[in-house]
Amino acid sequence: MNTVIILCQIIIALGIFNVWIIRYRKSTSWRGGDASNMQEEFEVYGLPAWFMNMIGVLKITLAIGLLLGIFFPVLTKPAAIGMAALMLGAVSMHIKVQDPLLKALPAFTMLLLSLIVALA
Repeated sequence: MNTVIILCQIIIALGIFNVWIIRYRKSTSWRGGDASNMQEEFEVYGLPAWFMNMIGVLKITLAIGLLLGIFFPVLTKPAAIGMAALMLGAVSMHIKVQDPLLKALPAFTMLLLSLIVALA
């Protein structure tokens, strides 16, 4: 079971790094509305740029916390709970703008993985 939780932590962290660092300025089929990058996606959601920056810092910090939690388990649960809260917000934004449910799938998957880690 411990191996499964660690694998979930790694998957979440790598997913966050992929979205918020590697693909930040790139178009993907998962972006909300017709957005072609992260800034446009937050505009679609009706959220300001400062909020996008805050969410990005929080998600990257929590992803680092999940990775550090592999070695310092005291960090794991708070990082997973924080990530779950942010992913619930991400799913909610997709619903708010009436995206097809498929667009919310990555955020929903990250939400589930975060809950698995938090409840383990």
